[in-house]
Amino acid sequence: MSVGFALLGLLESGPRHGYDLKRTYDERFGHGRALHYGQVYSTLARLLKSGLVAVESEPGDGPDRKRYAITEAGVTDVASWLTRPEKPEPYLQTTLYTKVILALLTGRDADDLLDVQRREHLRLMRELTQRKTTGDLADQLICDHALFHLEADLRWLELTAARLDRLSDQVRQPVP
Repeated sequence: MSVGFALLGLLESGPRHGYDLKRTYDERFGHGRALHYGQVYSTLARLLKSGLVAVESEPGDGPDRKRYAITEAGVTDVASWLTRPEKPEPYLQTTLYTKVILALLTGRDADDLLDVQRREHLRLMRELTQRKTTGDLADQLICDHALFHLEADLRWLELTAARLDRLSDQVRQPVP
C-alpha cells in the first residue's frame, strides 16, 4: 500500500498532527505493521514538497506543532489513485518457491520444508480466524483477505508436495 496516499486520504477528514496520522494509520491499516514516526514525517515532507499537503502551525508555549492539511491537488491525487485498479500480483518469484527449488537442488528434504510451512500457514490461519471473531467489520475483512491468500498458498503447498518427485527429477537436470 502507498503510505502517502493513505495519509492523504486520512487528511481529507481534516487537518491532523503527524502523531495523530500515525496512530490512525496504525489502527486502520497497520495490523501488525505499525509505521515508524520517521516514515510518517518523511512521507509528509515529500507530500509537502509535492504540494499535496500544507502545514498549519499552532501557536503554543512548547515547540512548534505542525498540523498537516490536504490541498486541492492532494484531493485530486487521492481521487485519481482510488479509481485506478491495482495490478494483480502473479507471485511468480516467491521466497517459498525458491526454497523448494533450492532444497531439491541441494539434496535437502523438500517434504520437510513443505510440512513446516504448512504448519506455519495453519497456525496463522487459526490466529486470524480467532481475530475475526473479536474484530469489527473492517478487521474481519482484512483477516478474510489474508485467509484467502493463505488458503491459496496451502493449495499450492499440497500440489507441490504431490508433484515433488517429478519436480525433483526435472530440477536436477542440467539447464540448457
